[in-house]
Amino acid sequence: MKLQLSDFDYYLPIELIAQKPLEKRDESRLLVLNKTSGNIEHSKFFNIINYLSSDDIIVYNDTKVIPAKLIGKKENGSEIELLLIEKLNNDTWLCMVKPGKKAKLGTILYFENNVMQGEITKITDEGYREIRFNYQGDWWTILEKIGMTPLPPYIKRDSNKLEPLDRENYQTVYAKIKGSSAAPTAGLHFSNDLLKTIKKKGIRFTSITLHIGPGTFQPVKVEDVSKHTMHPEWFKISDETAQFINNSKRIGKRIIAVGTTTVRALESSIDKKGFIKPTEISTRLMIVPGFKFKVIDALITNFHLPKSTLLMLVCAFAGKEYIFRAYEEAIGKRYRFYSYGDVMFIY
Repeated sequence: MKLQLSDFDYYLPIELIAQKPLEKRDESRLLVLNKTSGNIEHSKFFNIINYLSSDDIIVYNDTKVIPAKLIGKKENGSEIELLLIEKLNNDTWLCMVKPGKKAKLGTILYFENNVMQGEITKITDEGYREIRFNYQGDWWTILEKIGMTPLPPYIKRDSNKLEPLDRENYQTVYAKIKGSSAAPTAGLHFSNDLLKTIKKKGIRFTSITLHIGPGTFQPVKVEDVSKHTMHPEWFKISDETAQFINNSKRIGKRIIAVGTTTVRALESSIDKKGFIKPTEISTRLMIVPGFKFKVIDALITNFHLPKSTLLMLVCAFAGKEYIFRAYEEAIGKRYRFYSYGDVMFIY
């Protein structure tokens, strides 16, 4: 049966799109879905401990969001907005730009107080720009100074007046490896106190790294979803993590993924024998209903946009009927949706 984009559409009242995070991360609402029975429970995220056992293994994405949004000016003073996607070498990044009509090959961009310049050296087939930056000093120090938090477009902020707290709020407490232009939002619900509580129960954690770019949030523009091509996203699974997860699965422990990016990394790294192999590559894996999961047993995930690849992934994991029923109930109970919104635990 061919999957149509319209199959993954639903209506969400605009006021349910969360514009700000809660003051306390772990007080977000939690919808618990049993993917076997379809049973739904409602709680708070700090109570997720009640749905976990001491044999569980939790895998999270330790990527760190960088201040990836930049405003460059052409010589005539017109502005071009950049989103850093992927570092190609020491001074060149792959970028999304708007407006694209102004960002022609060879265009020179000037940044705040001329602390840095950029030259568009290539336009890719997908419409992205490769930009070579010219600067003095440490790249990350400059970026922290002039870059902005790359919030999703449905979170409304004046682009030049981003709230300083967004830089902290739009980051997991365990973020470690710089490189993402979007947050692994399922992890935003964990507080340091909650992590300590979970660990005290004997539950073990391990991490992968996947730097999030357009592949995660790029809209699907074709009705036949099989024709959608994901943008490649770099990820790494270490020898230690691969061995730990493989050994845990051998003895029947439950593997719980925090977020869809963690799922994609794990499910992209399976060898012919069904084991995770240490990996450092890019993935274009698109998970839709019919996909056979080989690694994960449970999933912590936010509520996703209609017609998105993220919604398709959770439908693949729990079944479209159960997911849409859960979303309908969440909307009825006025859950908060998307990046700064509430969360699901699917098992």
